[in-house]
Amino acid sequence: MDPIRQQEALTAVERAMVAIRRSQTRRAMSRLGRDLEGGTFDPTVFGVLDAIEGMGRPCTVTEVAAALDVDQPRASRLVARAVDAGLLVRQADQRDGRRTPVALTDRAREQLDRMHRFRQETFGRAMADWPDDDRATFARLLTSFVESFTALTAAPGAGETFSGDRPPPGRSADR
Repeated sequence: MDPIRQQEALTAVERAMVAIRRSQTRRAMSRLGRDLEGGTFDPTVFGVLDAIEGMGRPCTVTEVAAALDVDQPRASRLVARAVDAGLLVRQADQRDGRRTPVALTDRAREQLDRMHRFRQETFGRAMADWPDDDRATFARLLTSFVESFTALTAAPGAGETFSGDRPPPGRSADR
């Protein structure tokens, strides 16, 4: 690709990423989620649930902080809200009594399933008039971009890894 076309493509990607970030704000998703089956949702708490689900195992507040890229006190408050809401349960670590991992409850998994369906339906509506081949190409290219971008920007050992090849832990591939 010649340098001018390459710069135009990079500019288009940058603009698209900024637009995606703005459209994924808590306020925008909350507005769309008002009609979510089972009531409204707290996007900050769902960020915690998404992070833990992405790790595929119980994790500590420190791991949640790293995954969300927030400081420890903020992560601790978010985890406490999720525990109070019955979405997380604290567990004892038999190997290290100082650690208290948190795990998703059945209620959290149900709400995550609803949220996954809601987001997928929303994205499906956004691509409703796209040909099937374009949807598949977009999914492949976006997944590749996110994997490369995550590898470039992720701090060593921080948070979850992204793989569009597999569903989040606890979810079947056909959903």
